[in-house]
Amino acid sequence: QVRLVESGGGSVQAGGSLRLSCSTSGTTARYYAWFRQAPGKEREGVATIRTSTDAAGREIYKDSVKGRFTVSQDNAKNNVYLQMDSLNHEDSAIYYCALDRRRNCFGSPSLRYYDYNYWGRGTQVTVSS
Repeated sequence: QVRLVESGGGSVQAGGSLRLSCSTSGTTARYYAWFRQAPGKEREGVATIRTSTDAAGREIYKDSVKGRFTVSQDNAKNNVYLQMDSLNHEDSAIYYCALDRRRNCFGSPSLRYYDYNYWGRGTQVTVSS
């Protein structure tokens, strides 16, 4: 059984930082991703990383988080992380971890939600102004 469990969410003031963690089990991912969904808005891709290190371009980010968020992985533990710095109110949302094990392991990362077939239940991030 595939499981993804997010942790690390919480409340922080604008300008602060949080580090989200996602513990996965039951499968070997080829791609990990973080998505978020704010009330009344569609789910959007934030960051993704390809687990294979054999080619360049392993990571991509949503434009609004570039330079502030960093996605990383620990293959030994099947964990993926999202370091979030310089947070602002627009970053408030439920953050979801996702993984894909189907796509070519040397392909390009994707922030399309339909490219991911396993999801966690989410962790709330609230940024106060």
